[in-house]
Amino acid sequence: MIDYSVYLTGNPMDEMAPEKAYARAQMSESMTFDKFVKHIADHNGVYTRGTVQGVILDMCECLVEMLLEGKKVQLGALGDFFISLNSVGAESLKAFTAANIKAVNVVFTPGTDFDGLIERAKFNPVASRTAQAATLKAEKEGLSTVDLEAAKG
Repeated sequence: MIDYSVYLTGNPMDEMAPEKAYARAQMSESMTFDKFVKHIADHNGVYTRGTVQGVILDMCECLVEMLLEGKKVQLGALGDFFISLNSVGAESLKAFTAANIKAVNVVFTPGTDFDGLIERAKFNPVASRTAQAATLKAEKEGLSTVDLEAAKG
C-alpha cells in the first residue's frame, strides 16, 4: 500500500498559471540494509543472511568499480546503472578541463521487474507530514482543533 498526500504547487515555467494539486508519496518506513537483507533471506530460505549480505555488498563494490571504469552495468530484470556528470561551463572546448566536472551521478534505469507498477500498486490517501505534525502537537497540548494554515507557514 502506497500512502500519499496531496499538495498544491505552481508551475515553475509559468508563474501566472494557477496552482494544481499533485500527489506526493509518503514513506511508511526507511528500511535499513540489515532489514532488507533479512527480508531477502526470509523469502529465499536457501541462503543465510550472511550470504545474502555478502553477495549484495560484493555486488555494490563491483558495481562501483565498473561504473568508475566508464561501463554501463546491465543487471537484467533489475535494470541498468551508468554514470552521468555535472559540470560548469567553460568559454571554449579548449578551456574545459576535468576541474570543470563537479559531480559524478549514478543513473538507474529500472528493468522489467519494475514494469507495470501502477497496475500493481494500491494507494491510500493520508494527511501531509505537516498536518500530521500539527495534529500531534495540538493533541499533546490538549487542543481540540488544528490550524493547518499556521502549521504550513
